[in-house]
Amino acid sequence: MTKRTSAKYKIDRRMGENIWGRPKSPVNRREYGPGQHGQRRKGKMSDFGLQLRAKQKLKGYYGDLTEKQFRRIFSEAERLRGDTGEQLIGLLERRLDAVVYRAKFVATIFAARQFVNHGHVTVNGQRVNIPSYRVKEGDVIEVRDKSKQIAVVLEATQLPERDVPDYIEADHSKMKATFVRTPGLSDVPYPVMMEPNLVIEYYAQN
Repeated sequence: MTKRTSAKYKIDRRMGENIWGRPKSPVNRREYGPGQHGQRRKGKMSDFGLQLRAKQKLKGYYGDLTEKQFRRIFSEAERLRGDTGEQLIGLLERRLDAVVYRAKFVATIFAARQFVNHGHVTVNGQRVNIPSYRVKEGDVIEVRDKSKQIAVVLEATQLPERDVPDYIEADHSKMKATFVRTPGLSDVPYPVMMEPNLVIEYYAQN
């Protein structure tokens, strides 16, 4: 289980945004940051601050990836042909835990990481317990038979707060999903604006 599971909403409050669009987010009630100094008036953020915030927000959205993990994904995106920001989003969305979350097999990205880690998911019929496993277009992701009646799975499929994006075909009667294609930034249903261009600027200067 990720170390952030018990305190995931601190990320929301630190960013001042409900980055997962969850109804229980404390930002829905308090827009200021956590801690005793959270209510101090915010000054204008520097360019570096905006870039850092964009990186932290994107990194946090995918389960608060470590800096080492995120930097490795970014470096790979840089090496690929095409727009680095689009490639970065595509690589993040191809993570198995992200696909499990997008398919609405579980309610949160943190739960998706734990769900995969505990061996509840197969890819093309083979059990995979690595959340960072990278799926390919056409891969079939399925909840194992013995896991299909787990309460958190049944509840997640009924969540009204988000839909399955069109780059994933999900059949909740069989708890099976197909990763149809790698999405671009405009395809991904982020509840808040993500700015991979600022992430590129951040790493270019640091």
